[in-house]
Amino acid sequence: MLFDSHAHVDDSRFDEDRNEVIKRAAEAGLVGILNAGACMESSARSITLAQEHDMVYAAVGIHPHDAKEAKDHDYEQLAVWSSLAKVVAIGEIGLDYYYDMSPRDVQQQVFVRHIDVARQMGKPIIIHDRDAHGDVMTILKKEAKGLTGVLHCFSGSSEMAKEVIKIGFYVSFAGPVTYAKDGKLKEVAASVPLERILVETDCPYLTPQPYRGRRNEPTHVKFTAEEVARVRGMDFEALAEAATANTKRLFGILG
Repeated sequence: MLFDSHAHVDDSRFDEDRNEVIKRAAEAGLVGILNAGACMESSARSITLAQEHDMVYAAVGIHPHDAKEAKDHDYEQLAVWSSLAKVVAIGEIGLDYYYDMSPRDVQQQVFVRHIDVARQMGKPIIIHDRDAHGDVMTILKKEAKGLTGVLHCFSGSSEMAKEVIKIGFYVSFAGPVTYAKDGKLKEVAASVPLERILVETDCPYLTPQPYRGRRNEPTHVKFTAEEVARVRGMDFEALAEAATANTKRLFGILG
């Protein structure tokens, strides 16, 4: 009963078999897929997918890569979209200092504007953080008081994970936790309280072992969940049940 808490099934790499990918996920026992927006166009596509497929939910937002393209009226549109029944979060949003595809000050301003929309609409936030741990935490502590959300595809330290949880957020693990070189990430997965763990694919990116190097898809979330369960020394079924319950609780998904 796994829930892929972060996917991009609207990506062009699924254009040839998108419906089959979603059907395959359902047949594999997944109970849900949260498709995250990365720009205004992909946010709109996410909503369409959620409307067309019972198991798909949507998040809307502008990725830090595209922060430089954000317009004032976009935030009004995001607020309108977030009132729709199956739009359950604002995201993915945040900071990316690895690629720096948008100026850092612009990324920060757009991040804060999204947080304002989330507060206005009463929605959790899905945060992208790459090589920007300090600024992400500074902005969350200052601007997101009283809100909740998730650090998706977590890449920080155990100490950072403790801070994330302390301010009321969740930690999500993706394919990299299955990679042999990511010993520190495995340590984080072993230490985070069970009630704060989510699992995801971030497909079509970050394919877990044993399919690394190929296109990722929601069915592969089981490999991430299996590894998280393994490093925690617990049954896969118990981890899957907890992660799915956490996802539904965070995003207000009933049933």
